[in-house]
Amino acid sequence: MNLAQANLLKKNKKQQDNDTMSQAATPTTPPELSHLQSFTKQQAMVTPATKPEFGDYQVNAAMGLAKALQLSPRTCAQQIVAALQPKILDYMTDPEIAGPGFVNLKFKPDYLTRAVASMAQHAQGRVGVPRTKQPLTIVVDYSSPNIAKEMHVGHLRSTIIGDTLANVLEFVGHDVVRVNHVGDWGTQFGMLVEHLRDEYPAALSKETSQDVDLGDLVQLYKAAKKRFDVNDDFKVRAREAVVKLQAGAAEERAAWESLCLASQKEYEQIYEQLNVNKGLQVRGESFYNPFLQGVVDDLKKQGLAVESDGATVVYLDGYSNKDGEPLPVIVQKTDGGYNYATTDLAAIRHRTLMPKAESGEKAQRVLYVTDAGQGQHFDMVFKCAQLAGFCAPDASLEHVPFGLVQGEDGKKFATRSGETVKLKDLLNEAVRIAGEDMRSRYENTADSNFLERLDSVAQIVGIGAVKYADLSMNRESNYRFSYARMLSLNGNTAPYMLYAYARICGIIRKATGQDDSKPIVWPEASEIIVSHESEIDLARSLVRLPDVIADVEKDLYPNRMCDYLFETSQKFNQFYENCSVKNAATPELRDSRLSLCVATAATIRMLMNLLGLEVVEKL
Repeated sequence: MNLAQANLLKKNKKQQDNDTMSQAATPTTPPELSHLQSFTKQQAMVTPATKPEFGDYQVNAAMGLAKALQLSPRTCAQQIVAALQPKILDYMTDPEIAGPGFVNLKFKPDYLTRAVASMAQHAQGRVGVPRTKQPLTIVVDYSSPNIAKEMHVGHLRSTIIGDTLANVLEFVGHDVVRVNHVGDWGTQFGMLVEHLRDEYPAALSKETSQDVDLGDLVQLYKAAKKRFDVNDDFKVRAREAVVKLQAGAAEERAAWESLCLASQKEYEQIYEQLNVNKGLQVRGESFYNPFLQGVVDDLKKQGLAVESDGATVVYLDGYSNKDGEPLPVIVQKTDGGYNYATTDLAAIRHRTLMPKAESGEKAQRVLYVTDAGQGQHFDMVFKCAQLAGFCAPDASLEHVPFGLVQGEDGKKFATRSGETVKLKDLLNEAVRIAGEDMRSRYENTADSNFLERLDSVAQIVGIGAVKYADLSMNRESNYRFSYARMLSLNGNTAPYMLYAYARICGIIRKATGQDDSKPIVWPEASEIIVSHESEIDLARSLVRLPDVIADVEKDLYPNRMCDYLFETSQKFNQFYENCSVKNAATPELRDSRLSLCVATAATIRMLMNLLGLEVVEKL
């Protein structure tokens, strides 16, 4: 049995447990309780063990089922064990019943050693993680900067959380469509177009607009906004420009396109620095403009949309404002313009109902990675879409919320002058600090090759530190941004994990006599021989890899990968403290320990890559 088969067996074990518990309950189930003869995965309650001494998994179902089955919890647990035991003989020790009815399951050592040997054998591939048998089309909507505005720290979380989730879902085997729903439409473009007319007239011609250097877009936006606020004539022109732009007028359209192009160049540089520019399709608000009136018309035809104070709205049960009045979904404003909700409803239609041949996605799952403050908006939009039939019946619409990035004082993260921190400045500062730290620690090194690479390594460490610090937090929590904490070599940080990986590479080089100035040559996988408890503890941690990936695929919390990485690296440290690799007692034991090193390094490398972080073989 290879690792892929073994891990598939382990991954399917929970479902097998469900079937087995159903069979265990059948003989004593009264007719009126016959509906309990099949249980869902949640009812089966097979979870990872809460403590190592309990084993690897726990079956907690007996407590809940006992009353319904008219059994004591322990008797119910005994029936579960009796039916379960024959099915798990190949890879589990005898189940143990603990307390009033908890069933503890523990892997056999020989299963663990075979599985880890296979992980080492597939270290340059999937490291034993199977592909899904039910691939879906999944849209991941993330990042979404605004045109003519600088990306700020608020865009960091959406960008890297969304990218990580897309990486994981793609790795598992789903067809992932990465969508960047940029803010490229709205009334603000009227003032920007008119400002360009006065300051950059070449931007209003299709023939010359692509060649215009608009300079600092933030300053351009501020200048246009200042004129709009104080100049009534300019304000009138700006409003007229909006109407012309929406009607497709040539000059206004050319100016708008030049703004979009200039902004795209700016945020693509950030994406390049963050290593997230892989297949992210720009599909802004303007993309859905042709579909908006159709959304409003269909809502009216179905009797869902009504007029309220001149606007067209949809009322949903259960929503009210702070005064207790019904809170509507506004789909068309009093001036005839459309709202964010209208665009989102059109997007849901496009993403779940429209065939791929017509530019749609026909997705079964759509993820919206935005801040938690938009929770009610998406909740209402999703319900409206489902009521109107704008969402395919088999499609899952999921808001993936995240908390705020705060300053070290717990307040809004801002510059000393109170302005929003630019994302570009934040990233550059992290790289600068990482570079200075590395130069101070390696100023006396004689390794010229490493010194030549120091700037690129500082980039990996600095950017990786910012991303990992964010991703290692529960995404729904606020967190305090601290360069000192995220660049620390202690604790669950990117530098710690990068050094852990580099350290394993160094251990392998020394044990195999390799030149540390050259790329590492990974040793071939060998049979795992257990000579110390720390080896089996490390193996037990390593074989959990498929479960960790599956959890993130389902629940969408990247921090679980970070927690697992840190735990596994600590297990490796305990192994290395007790088990010499280079000076192992026999060649066979040395090869076994090398395979444990290879499997651990492969696990760290794969998960760091899924998190969007590079690794280096020497630090």
